[in-house]
Amino acid sequence: MRTTELGTTGLQVSSLALGCMPLGTLADDETSFALLDRFRADGGTFLDTADCYAWWWSQGTDGGQSEELLGRWLRRTGARDEMVLATKGSGRIRDVHAAWPAGRPEADWDLARQMFVGAGAATLRSSLEASLRRLGTDHVDFYYVHVDDRSTPLEETLAELAAFVAEGKVRHIGWSNVRTWRLERIRALCAQHGWPAPVALQQEHSYLTRRAGLGSASIVDDEQLDYLREHPDLALVAYSPLLKGLYDAPPAQRADWPTMGPYAGDAAHRRLAAVDAVAAELGATGSQVVLAWMLAQDSPRRIPLLGTSRVSRYLEAAAALDLELDTTHLATLDAA
Repeated sequence: MRTTELGTTGLQVSSLALGCMPLGTLADDETSFALLDRFRADGGTFLDTADCYAWWWSQGTDGGQSEELLGRWLRRTGARDEMVLATKGSGRIRDVHAAWPAGRPEADWDLARQMFVGAGAATLRSSLEASLRRLGTDHVDFYYVHVDDRSTPLEETLAELAAFVAEGKVRHIGWSNVRTWRLERIRALCAQHGWPAPVALQQEHSYLTRRAGLGSASIVDDEQLDYLREHPDLALVAYSPLLKGLYDAPPAQRADWPTMGPYAGDAAHRRLAAVDAVAAELGATGSQVVLAWMLAQDSPRRIPLLGTSRVSRYLEAAAALDLELDTTHLATLDAA
C-alpha cells in the first residue's frame, strides 16, 4: 500500500484508512481481527474509530465497543507503534436509552442528534481518558471533535484540545461534520492563541457532488473543496467514499438507494454513467473506479476511509490501489 503525508505534518499514513465503526458489534473478535490483520499485512497503518461506535448496533450500550476491540487487537499483535490511531469525542449520547423508543427495532436518530454530549472541556477530558483506557494506549495520534458543538465556546474546546497535545495524550487534532466558516474561525483562534490547529478534516466525500440547497454540515461542498485547495496543511479524510455500495448497484435501483438522496439529480446521473463507462472499459467495479479516482486527486489530496466488517469487501475495494486510470479515464470522469 502506498503512503501519503497527512497535510503538512510530515506524518506518513497509508493511502487508505480503515474505518473501524462496525468492529466489536457487527463483527465479532475473530472477524475483526482477520480484517485488521489483513489491513496491516497490506501495509495499512491508518485506523479510525470513535468513542460512540457503535451504540446503535448494540441496544442497551452507549458505545465504545470498537475502541475496546482495537485495544484487544493491539495487545494481541503489539502493533501500536506501527499504527496511526484516530478516535473522536463529542458524539456520544447523553441518554442512549431514550434514543431507543419502546417497540422500535432501530434507534431514533432525530432524537439522538439532540442529545450529543458536546465538546465542553470537562466532557472532552473524560471522553479522551475513557478512550485511552479502552484502546489500551497512553496517546492517540489524532483526536477529532466528532460533532461540531455550537453551544460551547470554541475557546473552551480549543484550549482543552491544546492541553491534550501538551500532555502528550494527543499528537494532532482534527474536526468532523463542520461547516467551512466554522473551520476558518477555529483556525483563526488557534493562530491567535498559539494553540495546535486541526490538521485533518473528516467529512463525507465521494465522486458524486452534493445537490444544491442541501442543508448538511457533514458533506463536502464546492466551497469546502476550494478552502482545502488553499490550505494544504489540512488533510481531507473522506468517509463513506463508496456511498454504501451505490456505484455497484444496478442502475435501476440507484434512484432509491439509501445514500442517493443528498446527491440526486442530473449531475449524479451523468457521473454515474461516466463511472459505469470507465468500469466497463477497465473490467473493474464502479467502487474501484471511484477509489482510484479519489487516490489520483492532488488538489486537495483525499484519504478515503473504508468502513467494512468483511475481509472480502476490503480486498475488493483495496484492488483499486492497482487500478491505473490514464488521462483519458480521468478526463471522462472529470468532464461528467
